[in-house]
Amino acid sequence: MTRSPGVRAAILAAVALVAVAIVFAIHRHSSTATLPVAAGPWYTALAAPYTPSKGRTKSACGVAIGTKTIGVSHELLPCGVKLYVEYKGKQVLTQVIDRGHTVPGREFDLTQALAKLLRLDGTQTIQWRFAR
Repeated sequence: MTRSPGVRAAILAAVALVAVAIVFAIHRHSSTATLPVAAGPWYTALAAPYTPSKGRTKSACGVAIGTKTIGVSHELLPCGVKLYVEYKGKQVLTQVIDRGHTVPGREFDLTQALAKLLRLDGTQTIQWRFAR
């Protein structure tokens, strides 16, 4: 059976459109399903939730800190460093979003949202490690 050039072009366009949709679906699924690989050993540290000073809307790293902001403050680690933080078997990928002095003996301050995710209340011992 012979098809007109217009019908053949329409069929080829439909096949190309389906192929593009499949490629986008595969790419989207693979890029959102992959977490950074953990690097190095687990370290132990004391951590507690904190609330930024009144009137302060941005962290020392330039991140807007709100009620849903997930991150940690650390005195020495550079802004943007990705970390896995674990507390009582719950592990969360986060990053350093603030810098500054912490309470003596405490290594990390956690945003309220991160502390809530981990179900961490008060000063507690956490596990942490770098992520690539």
